[in-house]
Amino acid sequence: MIAEKRRVAMTSVIAAVFLTGMKLGVGLWTGSLGILSEALHSGLDLLAATITFFAVRVADRPPDEDHQFGHGKIENLSALFETFLLLLTSVWILYEAWERLTGEAVHIQVNFWAFAVIIISIVVDISRSRALMRIAKKYDSQALEADALHFSTDIFSSLVVLIGLISVMVGFPEADSIAAAIVALIVIWISLRLGKRTVDGLLDRVPPGIQQTVTTIVEEIDGVESIRRMRIRPSGGTLFINLVIGIQRTTFFDRAHGIVDAVEAAVREVLPRADLIVHPEPVIGVREKLADKIEYLVRQSGLTAHNVLLLWVNDQYYIEFDIEYPQGTPFSEAHEIASIVENRILREIPNVSDVRIHLEEDTTAVLPARPAASAERDHVIQRASDVIAAHAGCGLRGIDVFEIEEGLKLSITITLPASLTLQEMHAIVDQIEHALLAGEERICSVFIHAEPLD
Repeated sequence: MIAEKRRVAMTSVIAAVFLTGMKLGVGLWTGSLGILSEALHSGLDLLAATITFFAVRVADRPPDEDHQFGHGKIENLSALFETFLLLLTSVWILYEAWERLTGEAVHIQVNFWAFAVIIISIVVDISRSRALMRIAKKYDSQALEADALHFSTDIFSSLVVLIGLISVMVGFPEADSIAAAIVALIVIWISLRLGKRTVDGLLDRVPPGIQQTVTTIVEEIDGVESIRRMRIRPSGGTLFINLVIGIQRTTFFDRAHGIVDAVEAAVREVLPRADLIVHPEPVIGVREKLADKIEYLVRQSGLTAHNVLLLWVNDQYYIEFDIEYPQGTPFSEAHEIASIVENRILREIPNVSDVRIHLEEDTTAVLPARPAASAERDHVIQRASDVIAAHAGCGLRGIDVFEIEEGLKLSITITLPASLTLQEMHAIVDQIEHALLAGEERICSVFIHAEPLD
C-alpha cells in the first residue's frame, strides 16, 4: 500500500513539472493570460503534488509515543494547504483578467504550440487524475484525493482556455481574459469543496454513512444485544472506532470474547483499515430466563449456582438452588454470603416469596485411586451389565472400576436410542445409578455417560 501510494504521488510530481514548464514557456511566448493562468495553476499543482508526496510518506508511519493515533492527520493538513494555494491563485487570475478587460488590449499570439500545449495538458491531466483517484479511493487517502482534484480542475480549465484561444483566432481577444476568469471561478469552487472536506477531517467529522454502516454490521452479530456507545475518528485513511456493545449479562467470558472477535472481524471486512476497540458491557438480554438471572446474581459474589428449582405458588416464586464454596470455607462465612445472595435476589427479582440455598463445598479435586481387584471388578461389571440390560434399548459400551478411599467408583458408558428426549435419557441414567448404589454396599460413586445408538 505504502509503495503504491508513494509511486503514484511521485508520478504526479513529474507530470506537474512537465506541464508547468510547457505552459509557462508557451504562455510567455504567446502572451495568453489563459495559458499563463494555466501555467500558474500547474505550478501550484507541482507544489501541491510535492507536498502530497511528502505528506503520504509521513502519514503512513506507524503510531509512536508522541502520535499514538498515527500520523494520518498530515494528509488533512496537506490538503488544506493546497486549498489555500488554489484560492490565492484564483484571486490573482481574477485580478489580472479584470485589469486586461478594463485596461489596454494585450496582443495575444495564437499558434500551433498554444493549442498543442493545452491538448497535451488535457491528456496528461485525465491520466493523472484517474490514477490518483483510483489509489485515493482504494486507500481512503485525502491527500491523494486532493491531488486528483487538482488535476481534474486542470482538465476543465484547459478546455475553457482552449475555447478562449479559438475565440481569439476569430477576432474576440477578450475571450482569453474571460476564459482565465472562468478558470479561476472553477478553481475557487473546487477549492471550497476540498477545503470543507479537509476541515471536516481535521475536526474529526465522521464521513457520511459510516456510522450507519457500522451500526448495521454490529447489530447483525449474534450475541450483541445493543450498541451502547459509538465513537468514530477519521485520521488519514484510518478510521479509529470505539464501540461499547451490550452483551447478555449471563454470558460467560469466553463466549463474550468470541462475540467481540466476531464484531471486529465483521467491521474490518467492510472497513479494512479500521482500528477497532470493542468494549462489552453486561445488559439484561431479551432471551434472559429467570434461572439465568439467578445464576448471574450468584456470580456477583464470585460463586456459582446449580440445581435451580423454581416453584410458582400463589402467584409467587419459591426458589431453591445449591451454591458451591471453596474447600475450607467456614460455615459462618458461607452462610453470611448466602444471606447476601438471598437479599440480592429478593431485591432484584419481583414476586419472590422465599429463597432457600443449600450450601455445598467444592469437591473438585484429584482423588487417589487404583484399579479394583480382578474378582471384585468382574463381580461389579456383571452386576452393572444386569442392571443396564433390564432397560429396553440400553446397552453397555464400556465400564471402569476404581477403588478410592470411600469404596468403589464406577465410570460407565452406555448407549440409548437416539430418538429419546434429553429428559427421558436422564431418567434412565438416574434409574441405573440408583439401582447400582442400592444393590452394592461397596459402590460409593457412579458416573454414567450416555451416547446415542447409531
